[in-house]
Amino acid sequence: MATTKKDLIDRIAASTGTRQTLVKAVVQQFFDEMTCELAKGNRLEFRDFGVFETKITPARAAQNPRTLQKVQVPAKRKVVFKVGRAVKERLNNKTPR
Repeated sequence: MATTKKDLIDRIAASTGTRQTLVKAVVQQFFDEMTCELAKGNRLEFRDFGVFETKITPARAAQNPRTLQKVQVPAKRKVVFKVGRAVKERLNNKTPR
């Protein structure tokens, strides 16, 4: 089952006693700031949680499977996430909150 942004907002609002509209604004601003920093090429490091950074996939030649025509695929930037210690421990111990 996938958790949505709304699910997270509802849980944070309930656990902190804060209005959902305020939590939604904070969560959205957090995502916007993360996106902005990654777009600048900056690395985001959250101790014990993990690291977000961008990597460049090099340009390559591909082939259309239907027409067998050669196509050039340009280089792209992608976001990669390296899991931190606390997340690894929680995943491997299988302990929910």
